[in-house]
Order: sequence, then C-alpha cells, then structure tokens
Amino acid sequence: MKAAVIHAPGKITCDNTEDPKIKNTTDVILRVTSTAICGSDLHIFSGGFPQPKPMILGHEFMGVVEEVGKDVKNLKKGDRVVIPFPIACGTCYFCNSDLPVHCENSNHEHYGPEGGLIDQKGGGLFGYTDLYGGYDGGQAQFVRVPYADIGPRKVPDFLSDEQVLFLTDIFPTGYSGVDWAEVNGGETVVIFGAGPVGIMAAKSAWLRNAKRVIIVDTLQYRLDKAAATANCETILWDSGAKEVVEKIRETTKGRGADVCIEAVGFEPDRSILDRAKAVINFEKGSIKVLEACMSAVRRGGIVSVLGVYPTYYDNFPVGQFFDKGITLRGGQAVVHKHIDKLLQYVIDGKIVLDDIITHRLPLTEVAHAYDIFKNKKEDCVKVVLDPWA
Repeated sequence: MKAAVIHAPGKITCDNTEDPKIKNTTDVILRVTSTAICGSDLHIFSGGFPQPKPMILGHEFMGVVEEVGKDVKNLKKGDRVVIPFPIACGTCYFCNSDLPVHCENSNHEHYGPEGGLIDQKGGGLFGYTDLYGGYDGGQAQFVRVPYADIGPRKVPDFLSDEQVLFLTDIFPTGYSGVDWAEVNGGETVVIFGAGPVGIMAAKSAWLRNAKRVIIVDTLQYRLDKAAATANCETILWDSGAKEVVEKIRETTKGRGADVCIEAVGFEPDRSILDRAKAVINFEKGSIKVLEACMSAVRRGGIVSVLGVYPTYYDNFPVGQFFDKGITLRGGQAVVHKHIDKLLQYVIDGKIVLDDIITHRLPLTEVAHAYDIFKNKKEDCVKVVLDPWA
C-alpha cells in the first residue's frame, strides 16, 4: 500500500509499505478514504517529538471497514466509519471515567502515572511516535484499528467524507477546550491561534452561546479565514503580546476575557531571543502564547490549553496564576466523550466543518503538503489527502 512515512525530521515520503494485518481479535482493517494533516503532526515532522525509526503518520482519518477481527461485535465489512485519534480499550478506570485518552491498556511500553518527558505517557494515539504506543497512522491506504468496538463511529451515507472527517480530532479538540472552560452563554472567549483547532474552538464557542468570540494570530490570511468560517472578531499579533493583551482589555472594560483558549502550542513564531532562552533553559519551544493567555484572561477566568507542550518550562507564571485565581485546564481531547453529540450537530446542520479546507492533494504529494502546511505557504490552513488519487 501507499503510506506517508516519516524517516527523520523534515523528511516524509509516500512509500510502498506492507498492508496492515489483524493482530488482535478486536481489530479491524480500515480502507482509508480520506485523511488530513494535523498541526500536531508537525511537531513530529519538525523533530519536536522524537521518533527514532520510520513510522506511518496521521491521526485524522476515516474510511470503510475492510476486514473484521472475530471478536468485533459492532462493525462489519463495508461499514463507513470515522475514527477518534486516541486509542481506548473501553474497560479500564480512565475509559470508564470519560477520560479515554488516558487509557491504561493502549500504550503498553510507555504508559504511566507520571506524564514524564520520555516515558510514562498517556494512552495510545494513532501515528504519534513510539512514546504513544507506536501505532501506524492513517495517512495511508489501509490502517489497523485496535479496540474496534470502542472508537469507530458509523457515519450516514448522505454526509461526505469532508463533512465528518474532522470529528477525528480538531472539532472534538476545539469543543473540549470550550467545554473545559465551562462556556454556557454570555462569555467573551479569546482564542490564540487561527489554525484549524482555533477555528473549531471558535465554532464550538458559538455552539455554547458565547457572547463574543475573538481569535488572535500572527498571520492575516489565517485571521481572514477564521472570520469567514467562524464569524468571529480578529486581532493581529504583529507587535508583541503586550499590545495584544492591551487590545483585549480595552474591549472588555479593562478586565480581560472570561475565557482564553491556547491553540498554538510549544512551537509558535519566535524571535532569536526566544530561541536563545529555550536553549539556555533546555526547553523545547516556548510558552509565550500560554503566558499571553494568562495575562489576557480576567481574574477568576479560565484558560484552556489545546496546544501541545511536551516538556517542562522555567518561569511559568505561577504567581500570576495564584494572584488572579485562574483556572487552568488542558490536555489531549477526550474525543470519545463528545463525538456522538458532535456528529449529531453535523447531521442537524448546526455546524459546518469542511469550510476550513484550503488544499486537497493526493497522498503521493505528502511531502509538498507538509511543506506548505508547516511553512504556511499558499495561504494554507488545512490539507486533506486522498490515499487513492
């Protein structure tokens, strides 16, 4: 089969690889019909998350069931399904606590309670390094899906792939950030990052009856896309965090936003000084966007962190956190908890997901796709790949 294989930081190619096989009786083999590149894939591509050997990437995918393990009860060959990006057993303590991303059974080699730098991680993730289970991902023509009675959701035939593909990750992730922030109506929500997750968080904020939704980004074309697809206000981060925070306070009676959602992560646009600080402190990337959220949120407000942070950071503003009484929440999205409700929103026409797509490319052009997505060329916001084109 054809598959997108990461060989080293900055080197991804479309290779001919062996087709996946059933390993456990609860597996299915999926023929992938659509897949996408996620911003968190770029952390592997850039080397921010280490992967020592070649691996098939991709955790946003859907398709048709091709082969079924003998103990799978809920699926049959020919079923069309969308797949949550976390791999969950459905029976452990965390799965039973609506925290399937922390599944105790899906990451056999590197799971643990610590949440360490290179060990004791959470549950397994598709196509997301050996640290998260070593599962091959779905940027391929076929993929093995473990615990197939737990994750996959059947989708109606009247919906296209692109209408439901983002139920895999970015829509549930954006929604999780809004849910963690307890948005229930009347809030001013400020989202840092106008990428796919940030835009989905904005759409989700409207679903939860926010009063105002504002997105901040460093690139005008991304802000234009956010305004067009999520009907939100925008702020261009062009002079620094201080100016952005001041603008937010000016429009919120000096208090700051009720909610700030961090949708950038540890690899924001950075100055030479920011990069030097990271080297001196033995840090990966920067927490500059998280720091901006802590300043921009009002006293007693909530900050939701959706951007990925893989390591520890010096100078975390714990004094500010304490003085302002901020609630801080974050992590990998609990997709299984929300996906059925979110699918119904799509079915009912309450939300549109595919309007953020800017590029549709064959899987054979995966190297080009990663280049334009990572380097923000061609006004790229979201790339969908066709494994069979």
